[in-house]
Amino acid sequence: MCLSIHCNHGLTRRGVLKTAAGFAAFTGLGAAHAKEPDDGKPKPNAIGGDEALRRLMKGNARYVTRKASCRDFSAGRKERVKSQYPIAAVLSCADSRVAPEFVFDQGLGKLFVVRVAGNFADDDGIASLEYAVKFLGAPLVLVLGHSNCGAVHAAIEEFEDNVVLPGHLPGLVQSIKPAVEAAKAKSPKDLFAAVVTENVALNVKRLASAPPLLESFAQSGQVKIAGGVYDLASGKVRLLS
Repeated sequence: MCLSIHCNHGLTRRGVLKTAAGFAAFTGLGAAHAKEPDDGKPKPNAIGGDEALRRLMKGNARYVTRKASCRDFSAGRKERVKSQYPIAAVLSCADSRVAPEFVFDQGLGKLFVVRVAGNFADDDGIASLEYAVKFLGAPLVLVLGHSNCGAVHAAIEEFEDNVVLPGHLPGLVQSIKPAVEAAKAKSPKDLFAAVVTENVALNVKRLASAPPLLESFAQSGQVKIAGGVYDLASGKVRLLS
């Protein structure tokens, strides 16, 4: 989502009005969140990206060892109506076996999750993550890939075997194709695992350089952008270095 105004002498009055309306709507996102008065106290998620990642990994360790917190997810509903302070925004695959709140043992309101098959960052996903860091104050953006990813499998099949996919799937796997190409160039022993990792790494790089908001927040140190791969069998998340 581009928030800058470019000079265009051919811009119509209708175009100007649409642009102005777009700015007003985007500003309204922040206003919708700012329902509580600012009392000057640090927000619950004002903890820094490194600390947020540490909390997620401690939660994952609990999940792996079957010591996850016993939670009543219905508790605190009224409090959550007023505001939300996620400690992380997670770009995750839509796979039904991957649930970031459980994987990291976090309660409702702790994670702002953007999900799409193949966990890649398109314009809508980037806009959602921009909202999380700009208006909700999330100090961490984590790209989470996973083992046995069907979207990655489809991308490899299309790339190697020229498999023709139905519906809108060709467009989806096209977004994963760069990871397939990058992985194959390294001649890995396990192409599938390599593509999963490359896909995460490439999207971390894209988010860290996505103007105007994520790039700025990352460069200033206000937001940490990291990547990890979740193993379905063990439940463990391996962070990319």
